[in-house]
Amino acid sequence: MQSQTETTTAVTQRPDHLPQVAGLIRNPGMELDMDWVMRAQANTSAIERRTATLPGRRSVKKDYQAAWLLKAISLIDLTTLAGDDTPGRVRRLCAKARQPVREDLLDALGMERLTTGAVCVYHDMVEVAVEALQGSGIPVAAVSTGFPAGLSPFALRVAEIGESVKAGAAEIDIVISRRHVLTGNWQALYDEMKEFRAACGEAHVKAILATGELGSLRNVARASLICMMAGADFIKTSTGKEGVNATLPVSLVMIRAIRDYEARTGIKVGYKPAGGISKAKDSLVYLSLLKEELGNRWLQPDLFRFGASSLLGDIERQLEHHVTGAYSAAFRHPLA
Repeated sequence: MQSQTETTTAVTQRPDHLPQVAGLIRNPGMELDMDWVMRAQANTSAIERRTATLPGRRSVKKDYQAAWLLKAISLIDLTTLAGDDTPGRVRRLCAKARQPVREDLLDALGMERLTTGAVCVYHDMVEVAVEALQGSGIPVAAVSTGFPAGLSPFALRVAEIGESVKAGAAEIDIVISRRHVLTGNWQALYDEMKEFRAACGEAHVKAILATGELGSLRNVARASLICMMAGADFIKTSTGKEGVNATLPVSLVMIRAIRDYEARTGIKVGYKPAGGISKAKDSLVYLSLLKEELGNRWLQPDLFRFGASSLLGDIERQLEHHVTGAYSAAFRHPLA
């Protein structure tokens, strides 16, 4: 893992005009490089073999497992994206983000303070979440651009970003137009992402690829590269509303695209798997994949997030088992 001195040195050697996000140089994007995009391929059978072995080969136990689970909590975008969301539900979610694990368990584990990485809500709930999280340092993320389908008029999608930023969202999770990927209209995808990035201003932008609807792992690789070229700070697997959401093969493809982008540009881009990650053991597998492929620096909230809601409850339950030796009922770990 890089030391603080090494990290600081790396930052000061970058051009001064590039904005920084959470101690990182923010991704400024680059010109669309279609040669690079079209060279991107995905060997599906090899990718599936690599990821199929990961759960069995990479496991941690006892104190080490508890430490990794605490790390996972700090990387969660605690999310509610339901049609029946209310201000009361969002305030309860924010209270859980401030205190994600019962105080007695944290004391037993030797932890003084722990929060989730962010709270993610629909635009209408941004102001409620910002107020509820005031003083906590926890950012509010808003899903935008016609989430989840991304099929509303383009001008409205751009305006929605501006309204969420104005309401106080520090992070914007945008959805791309899947049709651009499925028809190979890469220029249109690049132009769309650049406009979304510009509309976000200083807000952190996460590009949701909706990988379950892109047709192939090769399309996932190419869409990942284009979104990063257009200035995405994060690339994210899913809205959580598709039939297939985050998977390990998709994650490997996207993570390696991030690695290639850093090798070419020197810029680190974040990664967010979302949808279907509900078990503590699954979070450990994703963290081990990230550590192996990208290194320790990506195990921080400015470069990695889980998009999840029920995941936190299962992690807290596993932590209680670590402390007491017994599994508790789910109602002992209320989420919202």
